[in-house]
Amino acid sequence: MTTRAAVDRRRLTRAAPDVGAGLLVLAAPATATWALLGLPATYLLQTLSLYLVVGGWVLARVPLALNGAGLGAANRVTLARSTLVVSLTPLVVYPSIHAAAGHWWVILVATLALVLDGVDGWLARKTGSSSAFGARFDMELDAFLILVLAALVWLAGKAGAWVILIGAMRYMFVAASWIWPALRRDLPPSFRRKTVCVVQGVVLLVCLGPIIPPWVSHAVAGAALALLTYSFSADVIWLARAEGRELAGPSEGP
Repeated sequence: MTTRAAVDRRRLTRAAPDVGAGLLVLAAPATATWALLGLPATYLLQTLSLYLVVGGWVLARVPLALNGAGLGAANRVTLARSTLVVSLTPLVVYPSIHAAAGHWWVILVATLALVLDGVDGWLARKTGSSSAFGARFDMELDAFLILVLAALVWLAGKAGAWVILIGAMRYMFVAASWIWPALRRDLPPSFRRKTVCVVQGVVLLVCLGPIIPPWVSHAVAGAALALLTYSFSADVIWLARAEGRELAGPSEGP
């Protein structure tokens, strides 16, 4: 019987080289952000700490049955994308970045992260290496990036505090699932859901644009929040109906 310690060692052997290589990748966006925005050295420590959290999550959850060596090409792209996300995350505590140069830099880095979001999925399909782990890793990273961008939009004065709901709604859904188990069911693939997710990221980047006046960013962010609310509501209704059908049991024949 395979012991837990043996499984952990195999996970470490599989994923540790890629997670370690990610530290080298992290050096580029973190150092550039630190230097270009004139941030204190504590920013670098914060970024490193966040990446170690991501790396720890990967090491704890990576399945042993992934195709190929290491994390695989698609998951390596997702890991590289995580270095962009963690380099942006500490900026929420630095008011000095809320100037034209800081916002343009955030837009550049976040746009690259959103573009790579399409690359890792394409690679997974191309190499036949799609997995539940890869999908979860990708989804969690997307959700966290949206939360960070929503916080930056609010802190920049481009929308009210309500804009954070755009980033927090997914976490609210997860919290609600602890109370209502029906929300833990798997949802069917949805083009609507994927499209709405992309729209949220694009809208938040538009709102951060220095050339966008606050009245426009308020209106655009409000429309995005309404669209996201509709999308989550549709999923909740589908899950509630699925639970109802299960509780009702098989219908009797004529």
